[in-house]
Amino acid sequence: MIFTHHRPSPPSARSNGRRTAGVAAVLATLLVLAGCTGGAPAKDQTPAGQASSASGDGAPEGFEKFYSQDVVWTECRTDFECATVAAPLSWSDPDAGEIELAVMRTRAGGDKIGSLLINPGGPGGSGVDYLEAAAATLGDRLRESYDIVGFDPRGVRDSTEVRCYGDAKKDQYLSEDFDLSTDEGLAAARESNAAWAAACAENTGELLGNVDTQSAAKDMDMLRAALGDDELHYLGASYGTSLGATYAGLFPERTGRLVLDGAIDPRLEDGEMSAGQAVGFENALRAYVDDCQGGAGCPLTGSVDDGMQQVRGVLDQALERPYPTDSDREVTQTLAFYGVAVTLYDEQNWPLLTQALEEAIDKGTGTMLLFLADFYNDRNADGSFATNSTEAFSAVNCLDGRSDPDVEAMRAEAAEIEAAAPTVGTFFSYGGISCADWPYPVAEQQYDVAAPGAAPIVVVGTTNDPATPYVWAEGMAEALDSAVLVTYEGEGHTAYGRSNSCIDDALEDYLVDGTVPEDGLTC
Repeated sequence: MIFTHHRPSPPSARSNGRRTAGVAAVLATLLVLAGCTGGAPAKDQTPAGQASSASGDGAPEGFEKFYSQDVVWTECRTDFECATVAAPLSWSDPDAGEIELAVMRTRAGGDKIGSLLINPGGPGGSGVDYLEAAAATLGDRLRESYDIVGFDPRGVRDSTEVRCYGDAKKDQYLSEDFDLSTDEGLAAARESNAAWAAACAENTGELLGNVDTQSAAKDMDMLRAALGDDELHYLGASYGTSLGATYAGLFPERTGRLVLDGAIDPRLEDGEMSAGQAVGFENALRAYVDDCQGGAGCPLTGSVDDGMQQVRGVLDQALERPYPTDSDREVTQTLAFYGVAVTLYDEQNWPLLTQALEEAIDKGTGTMLLFLADFYNDRNADGSFATNSTEAFSAVNCLDGRSDPDVEAMRAEAAEIEAAAPTVGTFFSYGGISCADWPYPVAEQQYDVAAPGAAPIVVVGTTNDPATPYVWAEGMAEALDSAVLVTYEGEGHTAYGRSNSCIDDALEDYLVDGTVPEDGLTC
């Protein structure tokens, strides 16, 4: 996701984006995801246990061995094949050492076009987990025509990962509250983030300075060659759109069919992103309140404005007096906000928010809010964490760009954000302290954001997307020379697979047949 509260939250779009398509669809189907499986392998594909034939095409000098490496697949999970691919620690120094990238695929069921790489967002979302969860919902035509390949970007999950705190300390870090309206609270929040950054440096080493989006995009080009493809075909959501657009900027001549869903304007500064997303979540929450009040059993009374104030009251109470739960844990304001925000990624999840608010308002307890916050943070019931999405989110964001940590500048920006988004703006303010003490500098941009010479790129935006506001999709389509914009009129984060057949058919016609949608298509 993108939140820039006193600390970055787990993945979404570059300031937020969590698993993009992840949170949007996964929460609504939480209990059935374990049953998702991949498709039957095509008969003419490389058998598991044997290596894919690398093309080696396009290797930078000194990195030839990475581009020409064999990818050896073995059966894993259910109906999938997994591999581990070597990548350089640093794309600026071939002698700096190596890291590992975790890769998983389902094989094409028919005549194969090539490989389709997918990324669910974040930064910090696992493409391997995403493939397992989404394989059964990807369109049949895609599954017939492509080897669908999910990968964990450098620093993420099953790849060589970013490490910071142990479980107990991370749990505390993710639940801390600070009164950012005071200088003391702001200083305490910065100190907390500085300690987190120091732990990440100590426990991760040099990798921490090499997990920027440009490096991940270079990994994708290496994967393209190692998988034997001449061009990169790609489906990226939320932060995955930044990754795809970066690839197009770096390698326009090798850009194949790219779909960027839930897009992020690459020209925005961090503060602009925070403000945009605050308004996006404010609007999504307003749509929820309006819908809730129009039905039976809504705990929010009066007008929509009244309902928004009541939601804010729930959040403010958690700061003053954390909600008790049916466990020994309490719901702080930070956790309460995560619990509210995670449901806004997909309107199918709105009934869960109603349950959580009803419990908090009528009973004064926060068990449902805690469940939702734990889902957002990938926290297991036993206190362990299923992924390192928080760690990777911090590391990638702090290398890609930073807000001004000057106190007066942050206070002025916070006033603007909170005026535009009075209910949730607080949680998108003061982002400058998140990376103020990060031990590595921002990566120097090495590409043209316009990606001149790239093949047509399909950019998709949802009109009331909370995490990646529609105006960002308009901005990305304007920034990329070869982009066409496709619009889904609706609620929630991203569009493919959760909107309607008009969107799905247009994107699959492009990916499978190469038919570029009409610029401005609205569904």
